[in-house]
Amino acid sequence: MKTIQIPINIVRRDFYINRVKPFIGKQIIKALTGQRRVGKSYLLFQLIEYIKHEDANATILYINMEDLAFSTIQNAIDLSNYVLSNQSADGKTYVFIDEIQEVESFEKALRSLVLNQNLDIYCTGSNANLLSGELATVLSGRFIEITVYSLSYPEFLMFHKVKDTLESLEMYIKWGGLPYLMHLPKRDEIIYEYLKNIYSTIIYRDIVQRFALRNVRFLEQLILFLADNTGSLFSAKKISDFLKSQRINIAPNQVQVYLSHLESAFIIHRVERFDIAGKRIFEVGDKYYFENLGIRNAIWGYRLEDRAKLVENSVYNHLIFKGYKVKVGVIPIGEIDFVCERQGEKLYVQVALTINEKQTIEREFGNLLKIKDNHPKIVVTLDAFSGNSYHGIQHVTLQQFLMQ
Repeated sequence: MKTIQIPINIVRRDFYINRVKPFIGKQIIKALTGQRRVGKSYLLFQLIEYIKHEDANATILYINMEDLAFSTIQNAIDLSNYVLSNQSADGKTYVFIDEIQEVESFEKALRSLVLNQNLDIYCTGSNANLLSGELATVLSGRFIEITVYSLSYPEFLMFHKVKDTLESLEMYIKWGGLPYLMHLPKRDEIIYEYLKNIYSTIIYRDIVQRFALRNVRFLEQLILFLADNTGSLFSAKKISDFLKSQRINIAPNQVQVYLSHLESAFIIHRVERFDIAGKRIFEVGDKYYFENLGIRNAIWGYRLEDRAKLVENSVYNHLIFKGYKVKVGVIPIGEIDFVCERQGEKLYVQVALTINEKQTIEREFGNLLKIKDNHPKIVVTLDAFSGNSYHGIQHVTLQQFLMQ
């Protein structure tokens, strides 16, 4: 059994550790999912440190599927045999499996191992569908899945050891929240080179190889289209028609398949439209936002004309980090950027770059005033506004919103 080498000076992300703590020691699989390099491995190390602090004699079994030392573990049988042959003879063994999707049919091993009362299992994966489908049915009530996102703005400040200033906010919007950026010189060319390499790894390992895709050129063009149209409403058919104008012929159903692959690798998030009055989901037309704005900017460019898109994407990312289920709201005349629900509470959010003009004020606040319920409604803008409300609707700057 390989000795665990825990990195020194780990920056703690207690938001996620506190979500896992109630399940430590329980016969429930704890699965941390998220885009590559968002810090899932370091969260495993934090959990190991916490368990060792609570029980210095705890038996820890750590398996990193990206480490050649574990290359003999190829499939479910290999994984199961390795765990069982290295578990403690007496007492509980805490099993940590990093990037478990690299193990063929790993779900069969988990299904078997979770039955062992002396094993406490934790795993990470870079696939949004890690525990979906048949496994979710078989393991109903025996697993929790926690999505790990890029750093929130407060986490970004903590990792980079900077204060909450407009300059720090600009850095966050421009470079995104991958944790490793804290170790790099704060220069665009260096950071974007790193982000482009992460992007390539995700595209080729988590999408092209995993799904055996052949049309890589189309995949890359699709991502650029999404970067250019971040937060815009469109359908798979609209994308197909646009690409035909670029002499790339692909059917709408194939566009939908490629979009789902990008979602599964956490490159993008799809947001459905919701009819607020009719309480129904629209079947056609979605919006897409990037999980990491730094990666989006690295491949598309950090452009002045995109600031409104980046602000809207930042607001969306913060909402899902805070645990909201988010949809785009549709009203008879107009649209609500985000309809957010969490544990029975609802929140309506409008996003604008600026509200200095009367027309913009009437549109952004006016759409919210059309919703006749008592749930909180706020408008988020990049610039400041003299006064913090309009007819009872709260206004906050992006900086204030991200710090909430």
